[in-house]
Amino acid sequence: MTKRILILSVFVVASCGLAYELIAGALSSYLLGDSVLQFSTIIGCYLFAMGVGAHVSKYVKDDDVLGRFVDIELAVGLIGGVSAAVLFLTFAWMAAPFRALLYVMVFMVGALVGMEVPLVMRALNERKTEFNELVSRVLTFDYLGALAVSLLFPLVLAPHLGLVRTGFLFGMLNVGVACWTIYVFRTELANLSGRVLRAASVMGVLVAGFIGADRMTHWGEHGLFGDEIVYSTTTPYQRLVITRWKDDLRLYINGNLQFSSRDEYRYHEALVHPALEALPWAKKVLVLGGGDGLALREILRYPNVEQVTLVDLDPAMTGAFTTRDELVKLNGGSFRNPRARVINADAAIWLQNTDEMFDAVIIDFPDPSSFALGKLYSVPFYGMVKKHVAANGLIVVQSTSPFFAPHAYWTIDATLRDVGLKTYPYHAYVPSFGEWGFILASPQMAYQPPGQYRLPMRYLNGDTTRAMFAFPPDMQRMEMAPNRLNTQSLVHEFEQDWRKVIR
Repeated sequence: MTKRILILSVFVVASCGLAYELIAGALSSYLLGDSVLQFSTIIGCYLFAMGVGAHVSKYVKDDDVLGRFVDIELAVGLIGGVSAAVLFLTFAWMAAPFRALLYVMVFMVGALVGMEVPLVMRALNERKTEFNELVSRVLTFDYLGALAVSLLFPLVLAPHLGLVRTGFLFGMLNVGVACWTIYVFRTELANLSGRVLRAASVMGVLVAGFIGADRMTHWGEHGLFGDEIVYSTTTPYQRLVITRWKDDLRLYINGNLQFSSRDEYRYHEALVHPALEALPWAKKVLVLGGGDGLALREILRYPNVEQVTLVDLDPAMTGAFTTRDELVKLNGGSFRNPRARVINADAAIWLQNTDEMFDAVIIDFPDPSSFALGKLYSVPFYGMVKKHVAANGLIVVQSTSPFFAPHAYWTIDATLRDVGLKTYPYHAYVPSFGEWGFILASPQMAYQPPGQYRLPMRYLNGDTTRAMFAFPPDMQRMEMAPNRLNTQSLVHEFEQDWRKVIR
């Protein structure tokens, strides 16, 4: 019976150990971007720390193996359990020590986790377990625990509990292993009352944290964004936060501003109308991204447009902008328009599986701050888009800032040209973002900026449009290489450009 309990404990502690690693990687990716870099460095630090912990475990005396195992479970439960909350609050209120604290906590948890399995194996060995059976069982349950949490984390835990509450949950599981070990082996443990008291105290902290996780997250995001948070949710794809200050609504995705309601009309007029004004015959329009419905709002102003298909990955995004009154007011109820068709799917996969053709394609993805987003700015992706636009149709791409991120901006232009599209770069001043960039592209059309608009505009007219297609000396074209999937150079260019701005 005792052997089975120790073996089952390996399943739990393996699950918890991997969960803390995934939480650290996901949280740092949300807050710092570049998911490949974050996960790579965290995994490396964590595995190195496990090796250190495994080495240190040999110094635990044979007569105190179970006692030290209990102590380690309490320590890893406490440190790992509070890690997401501590890291998030640190980033929100005093960002400077975040990176150092991140790797210190990853190393501490990794070292403690590295001690767990060797101690369990020693405890089993003391109970006369055959070596081949010992290794087989321990490693089997270790890997099964890792499999379980690797499936549950992205599908259930992160989207439904959030990173902070998930951390506290796995901390409680570690403490639960400690409590069960104390109960089963109570006759063999020294300082039993002290360990019971510590276990109860740690469990109390973690339970309180689990209950108050939403409040902590709200407090942290208030420090991060400064304004009242009117809506927030963690989805399988991203963290969505909407804030309000007086009459200004702002959307943040993974901490990055997507729009301000005070000036979003500048961005969305510039994104949509230079293209659609030049296509008075356009009947079918495709929007990739744009889950806030604001570009859709502008497109639906054209009576000649009969159908707009919007493909956005996240149903939580389109759902919020379909049902929440303040957001529906902002996008003019565009999702409820009978000419609008909303599809929640990966844009690349959807393009691969459809044979539909469109007169115009509006691409409104978040900036290429990660490799998951960078693929949507790549040669293969634009090649697929080209197949679905009419020969004299137009494609418009949100292309980050040609002033703050010129290398990234001109990389996007080079990528579009690499698939045989004619490009017409332009820019507009949006106060919330500064100078912002877009690129028009067409398979065949010789594009000329419109001198006037059929529809009334708040920002655009003939003069402002002509100025948008002229680049001053400090935003001149750069010769860049296209963004290919195997290198994703755009993500690196984007990170380097914006790092200079932040400094």
